[in-house]
Amino acid sequence: MSEPNFRYDARLANEIEPRWQERWAEERTFRAPNPTGALAEAGHPRAGAPKKFVMDMFPYPSGAGLHVGHPLGYIATDVYSRYLRMAGFNVLHPMGFDAFGLPTEQYAIATGRQPAEITAENIDRYRDQLRRLGMGYDTRREFATTDPDYFKWTQWIFLQIFNSYYDTEADRARPIAELIASFESGERPAPDGRAWADLSEVERRRIVDGHRLAYVTEAPVNWCPGLGTVLSNEEVTAEGRSERGNFPVYTRTLKQWMLRITAYADRLLRDLEDLDWTDSLKSMQRNWIGKSTGAYADFATYAGDIRVFTTRPDTLFGATYMVLAPEHGLVDALTAETWPADVPEVWTGGHDTPAAAVAAYRAAAAAKTDVERQADAKTKTGVFTGGYATNPVNGERIPVFIADYVLAGYGTGAIMAVPAHDERDFAFAKAFDIPIRQVVAGDEEWDGEAAYTDNVKGRCVNSEFLDGLAVPEAKERIAAWLVEHRRGEAATTFRLRDWLFSRQRYWGEPFPIVYDETGLPVALPEDRLPVALPHMEDFSPKTFDPDDADTAPEPPLGRAKDWVEVELDLGDGPKTYRREVNTMPNWAGSSWYELRYTDPTSEDRIADPANESYWMGPRDSDDIGGVDLYIGGVEHAVLHLLYARFWQKVLFDLGHVSSREPFRRLFNQGYIQAWAYTDARGVYVPADEVTEVDGAFYYEGERVEREYGKIGKSLKNVVTPDGVCAEYGADTFRVYEMSMGPLADSKPWETRAIVGSQRFLQRLWRNIVDEETGEVTVSGAAPSEATLKELHKTIAGVREDYEQLRMNTAVAKLITLNNHVTGLEEVPRAVAEALVLMAAPVAPHIAEELWERLGHSGGIAYADFPVAEDRYLVEATATYPVQINGKVRGRVEVGADAGEEAVREAALADERVAANLAGKDVKKVIVIPGRMVSIVAK
Repeated sequence: MSEPNFRYDARLANEIEPRWQERWAEERTFRAPNPTGALAEAGHPRAGAPKKFVMDMFPYPSGAGLHVGHPLGYIATDVYSRYLRMAGFNVLHPMGFDAFGLPTEQYAIATGRQPAEITAENIDRYRDQLRRLGMGYDTRREFATTDPDYFKWTQWIFLQIFNSYYDTEADRARPIAELIASFESGERPAPDGRAWADLSEVERRRIVDGHRLAYVTEAPVNWCPGLGTVLSNEEVTAEGRSERGNFPVYTRTLKQWMLRITAYADRLLRDLEDLDWTDSLKSMQRNWIGKSTGAYADFATYAGDIRVFTTRPDTLFGATYMVLAPEHGLVDALTAETWPADVPEVWTGGHDTPAAAVAAYRAAAAAKTDVERQADAKTKTGVFTGGYATNPVNGERIPVFIADYVLAGYGTGAIMAVPAHDERDFAFAKAFDIPIRQVVAGDEEWDGEAAYTDNVKGRCVNSEFLDGLAVPEAKERIAAWLVEHRRGEAATTFRLRDWLFSRQRYWGEPFPIVYDETGLPVALPEDRLPVALPHMEDFSPKTFDPDDADTAPEPPLGRAKDWVEVELDLGDGPKTYRREVNTMPNWAGSSWYELRYTDPTSEDRIADPANESYWMGPRDSDDIGGVDLYIGGVEHAVLHLLYARFWQKVLFDLGHVSSREPFRRLFNQGYIQAWAYTDARGVYVPADEVTEVDGAFYYEGERVEREYGKIGKSLKNVVTPDGVCAEYGADTFRVYEMSMGPLADSKPWETRAIVGSQRFLQRLWRNIVDEETGEVTVSGAAPSEATLKELHKTIAGVREDYEQLRMNTAVAKLITLNNHVTGLEEVPRAVAEALVLMAAPVAPHIAEELWERLGHSGGIAYADFPVAEDRYLVEATATYPVQINGKVRGRVEVGADAGEEAVREAALADERVAANLAGKDVKKVIVIPGRMVSIVAK
């Protein structure tokens, strides 16, 4: 028996969907009009309407294309955007591509192709897949970070950062020209007290460069000889190896570009309070920024003062040794020629001289990453330098060690060790037989078997003038003492480090920087932008023996001699300059892309101020501004978001943007997981080639183990949306992903469950269209009272669910209403049309088709979303939660018009409530009409 010609199935879906996608493209349905410029459209259906800016964390287009986990957030923003258009908003919903970076470069090297060619192919595939899913993007605003018209402005923003400094008194960035003017006028003295005019040009430039928000410095970095490049922390595994290739990673001090994000640490922390982000996300950023209050203390040595920062200056009398990072600048000067008399053998590391011990320990420490060095290893390692420091508060001479758990890039690279009150210091002191002195005591006597860390509420002991003081008072007293004796000062520090901004790669944004004969950086004029990459046949980085930590990077661009050496006239005649041969990290392009979406055709600025302020500006004087909704994975909760916030604040300070934050509201979607399978070696095997036999699983005849994991290439459990769309249709795929569970939760992919979503759409179709004839079957009859109540309850619930991103419960409500309609003898047109309108955001293709068949022209995208009528929302009964002493212990249902006495009697008669009141004396029963019952009992 053949299927009816007009049954909604994969065949019909795959006929309807491409047709509507083509029509949307031809009619430019999803364009969002700007206030001014090329994208302004006075005749647009939403011109002059309130705006909403909704965007996703854009994808990095790989050759593998999208898997079913990728579109989860994309579909959610599309559903939300479609709803908002129908609710009367002018909605900007764009998409772009983050396309520079290491994965494409490595694939290009492996295949002998150009990264630009590969990137274009990958973007085409992603674009086709997203279109196939029915995404309603304003395609006029699409770009890739690799487009010259885009990275021109990435380079321009870098120049704004380079040409700025942070004015701590004004608490904002200012143009570097204003700093230079303050030096020239004498308002700001030169560091060594000389007149500005008496300094050489190079001296003046070095001083100015030291204040810039973008600067070159020697910095500890993650060096991977096996890849031939420096890696960011996020590209290094917890085992101290490269995420790509699994090569060893070493800590090296190299000349790198840095961005002074630390200048903004307080503001990045403070402005979190005004963002509509989850508490957990804010906590992650707070922890990363890591604000600490305490004091600096200076310990004198014959090589100079060692400055430490401590949050517990009240424990200074308990400092019995010091530890420096192996890379600390005073280590060489402090290292003695010979061991002092009677030095314990454990302090020497088994070496004959301090110099030998320090050199050997430094080499071992360089083979570890910062992550490994900070791990709380059971065995504490370190060596004595042979040098001593003087404790500033008691004049005690204490030994100075180096140990890898202290990092040069954090704090001052030195700590005072108070072993009695710090677990790590205690373990180190025990291992090296160093004295342990208690300086804070609580109510109970300390047994000395472990560090006494419960000491915040204690009082000082063995601390001379601090004895008897509570910890807060002691902190204030010692901070004042340090200032008075010029041995320190009260201070606030941050865990946040300046942003390492150099990569020894080819496929990245070139720096708009050249170097002159002095070796100092010179900014290119804006009219020289963009600086494009040279064409190179061989752009692979020079790699080295993975175990050779003493090598140094040689960036691929260094081989492009004709590009590196360039003759320019930058205002003082033609001269030969040398270009920067590092490239920017791929974080650069994603740190400002939301701004370009607001005005992507602007040729003379990142965005016209009228367009930028319309889409991202503050709503009022108390508003922080930014994108109205930003959805993406929690894996970007810290780095990308901190970087984007930093760039936004610099541009805000310089007057280029109106909003001090880029993303007003942020939502992290969960992951979609799927079954993955491992063989006896623990190696993942292709999930789609595994067969099940009697409850066991086999791959190529070998039994494998099954586990749930995040969908991805590494677990070999990828499921592509292409196949699902071919078998069921894009609308079924969209409905299934949105109905799997709360958007924020991770959830399992189950292909067999998709059929449930298809059945919902089939019933929706059958309620309106005859499967045999294709005729619309709805009637003009008025809906019954029961149907109207069901309809308006659904309208109210679905509106609220869409607004709160509860797509799964919105779909559930639509299914409930649709099932109700299925049971009617005839389907009233008014109900059918409302049902189609409500389904349109989540299943747009079938909704467009049904809307047109119902006789409407102009499409459904801008049709008004239904509004519930209050008179149909009144329930015949009311449910009252019943609290006992503040905790809900039951619920009672009474008539909607029940009086207080009737509600009170029903509450006390409820079985659960009565059980909780057994043996208690009811003191008071308070009825709040229509809301709750509160019982006070003892």
